[in-house]
Amino acid sequence: MTTPVVPTMDPAAFRAGVQLVVDRVTTHESGNLATISPALSPLMDSLIALMGGGKRLRPAFCYWGWRAAANDADLLAHHDAALEASVGLEFLQACALIHDDVMDGSDTRRGLPAAHRVFEAMHAKDQWVGSAPMFGVGAAILLGDLCLSWADQVFLASPMPRSALERAKPLFDIMRTELMAGQYLDLLEQARSNTSIDRAKTVVRYKSAKYTIERPLHLGGALAGASDAVMQSYSDYGLALGEAFQLRDDILGVFGDPKETGKPAGDDIREGKRTVMVALAFESASPAEQATLTSLLGKHDLNTDDVAIAREIFTHTGALAQTELLIEAGIAASYAALETAAISTEGRSALADLIEASTRRAT
Repeated sequence: MTTPVVPTMDPAAFRAGVQLVVDRVTTHESGNLATISPALSPLMDSLIALMGGGKRLRPAFCYWGWRAAANDADLLAHHDAALEASVGLEFLQACALIHDDVMDGSDTRRGLPAAHRVFEAMHAKDQWVGSAPMFGVGAAILLGDLCLSWADQVFLASPMPRSALERAKPLFDIMRTELMAGQYLDLLEQARSNTSIDRAKTVVRYKSAKYTIERPLHLGGALAGASDAVMQSYSDYGLALGEAFQLRDDILGVFGDPKETGKPAGDDIREGKRTVMVALAFESASPAEQATLTSLLGKHDLNTDDVAIAREIFTHTGALAQTELLIEAGIAASYAALETAAISTEGRSALADLIEASTRRAT
């Protein structure tokens, strides 16, 4: 498959292109909300702050899923349209982040106050009646719902051929169902105090691996009319890489630098996340270590000494090292799937770069 000359999509240029579309959409929707009431402006202010950053991985996988499988004529004619369609995933991600922070009771996101904390502070500052925390949660849920609606709008309003969008829409629907199911399973396993590695891996697959990589690739492939073989290659690559991506996220949730992650140190421990690394630690920990880890998981007033103790348990039990090995295995599997995929050389190179961007990261 030969590739015509179309704009080079280095990571910085791609993120800038995504931001242009995001800015256009938020400006348009700000106007729509303003016609309803000026009191709605804080909703958009909070969203604009949230969407001013991020890795843009989901749009990147969607775009390259399309570009790697597209024919020459489509590359020339629909490059900008494919980029626009991919930005729908960024609004879906905003919905997921806002709702996730509500469910986890998180204080920050990307180094800024989480949306529900913004609205809670607004209520408290103006001394309104009722519960400030409940107002914050309610406003954030509604903002997330708006993002979910706009995700559909952005994807379906892109200037891609109607036939391409009709091929992709069922996958967009499946992806959202899988994401919400994965979010529920994540909540459920925290409530159950899960220590099962298999159940933790199921959460990884549906909350993150499919939603972050496999389904965005499938969306791009469907837009391009990719063959069943290419779509299977995308699954083989995407599930392996998606699991590695989430496992890296789990490590950063315990060992990450807050200056890099934008979240407090040990935030996953504070939130009681029942990750694969947690399950691995319980499998090898002594009874005393298990009791200590149990007492720390979900401890809202977790301090730096507590974080250090948890890190020591993850290291001493080998859970950290085992998680790193699982990440390396996922990376190897994704590279192997990429080598045999019937896609363009340019697409193969870009998807290889995305392997590194997804797993060799500090945020």
